[in-house]
Amino acid sequence: MSLGDAYLEELPAVPSWLNKGDNAWQMTASTLVALQSMPGLVILYASIVKKKWAVNSAFMALYAFAAVLLCWVLLCYRMAFGDQLLPFWGKGAPALSQHYLIGRARVPESTHRNHLGQKVTTSPYFPMASLVYFQFTFAAITMILLAGSVLGRMNIKAWMAFVPLWLVFSYTVGAFSLWGGGFLYQWGVIDYSGGYVIHVASGISGFTAAYWVGPRLKSDRERFPPNNVLLMLAGAGLLWMGWSGFNGGAPYAANIDASIAVLNTNISAATSLLVWTTLDVFYFGKPSVIGAVQGMMTGLVCITPGAGVVQSWAAIVMGILGGSVPWISMMILHKKSTILQKVDDTLAVFHTHAVAGLLGALLTGLLAEPVLCRLVLAKNTRGAFYGGSGGIQFLKQIVAAVFIISWNAVSTTLICLAIRLFIPLRMTDEQLAIGDDAVHGEEAYALWGDGEKYDPRKHNIANKNNNNDNSNNGNNMSSYSEDINPSPYINGIARGVTINL
Repeated sequence: MSLGDAYLEELPAVPSWLNKGDNAWQMTASTLVALQSMPGLVILYASIVKKKWAVNSAFMALYAFAAVLLCWVLLCYRMAFGDQLLPFWGKGAPALSQHYLIGRARVPESTHRNHLGQKVTTSPYFPMASLVYFQFTFAAITMILLAGSVLGRMNIKAWMAFVPLWLVFSYTVGAFSLWGGGFLYQWGVIDYSGGYVIHVASGISGFTAAYWVGPRLKSDRERFPPNNVLLMLAGAGLLWMGWSGFNGGAPYAANIDASIAVLNTNISAATSLLVWTTLDVFYFGKPSVIGAVQGMMTGLVCITPGAGVVQSWAAIVMGILGGSVPWISMMILHKKSTILQKVDDTLAVFHTHAVAGLLGALLTGLLAEPVLCRLVLAKNTRGAFYGGSGGIQFLKQIVAAVFIISWNAVSTTLICLAIRLFIPLRMTDEQLAIGDDAVHGEEAYALWGDGEKYDPRKHNIANKNNNNDNSNNGNNMSSYSEDINPSPYINGIARGVTINL
């Protein structure tokens, strides 16, 4: 068989419109994004929190991934990418029928005039099933990122109610408006792969939910060390590598723009990590592994809205700003702001996603390159840096930011207020003091046999050591006590650190 025979129509499994390469890449990209959540963020969340919250944090991510998938195929996919109901919302319907899923993928409301004046509709060369699953992975990771703001105290039953409600009333609005052919899409706003839809939305909604849920215990806010830094790095690594599918899958094709997006994604992440680490060394005297992960994250987030439409030198610029502006907001402005101090955002999702995502979206309005824009965007677009209509593009980016921020803040508030009429948003103080064992009846580590807890009356090791060491200047010290110099990073944020510029 010749090479060309591999691409011939072979009904019914290989219709004439199917591009096997595009379909293979889209399914690969979908898997990479799914791996960012499962197990990437599950591992990251389980290890970056205090030991007593490892199980609960991992379960919140696990539950969200499963619940979002079912809601997505039953209703939400077509609310985000189906026929228009309102200029910012699609008509909800199931995406489950064989006829619907094996047909050619199509975003019906995306019809627009291209730079040649021709009417075109987004219709990739792969089946609808591939598009439904790819977009699900984006919805799922958005929900899991939001969870980072409320770890360590949100009532798990309230979270189980929150997930489907937020997906329906918040995520689908942003997705339809910017990607599904809604008013921001038709207006020409650039959101290449989720700066607004995913990162600004999760950061603002997470911050809002954290306000309504309330803070962790005072002891947890003051000291919240990761229980396993090395495992945290494993989760962060999955997140970074998976981002190649995140941004590389956005063009819906294995084309040259996907290659540009993958390269720019990794350039920005590496640059941001190095900038963040440099700032840590300069101000705190030593590099922080948590800080490096935060810097990696902000670099990935910052490049996302423009990954395929900016040049690679611009990816370095976005990495520099992505590693410094959120660092300043987290380390300096956080201490000076009353509202930021009041709201207990556990993993600093506001800084790493809302601030970095907004920064990236606005920089895209400045740095979007006209030739790259023509490769993938619906409109003949350019950033303000390239003159022409670029100034108008930057203003459009600002308007889109205002809409996404406002919608997510209001919708998340209403969802939280509705849930708390029936379910307390915050755990009881007793549950907060105990952690996983009180909430799930399970613990992350069995340190004393098969689930057996340390009991000094039973495991009298400390007293035995003290009895053996009575001659040591009268000092009775437990073998388990040690003095630890506190890190500037407490739950991912340098609380109590003030830097005067």
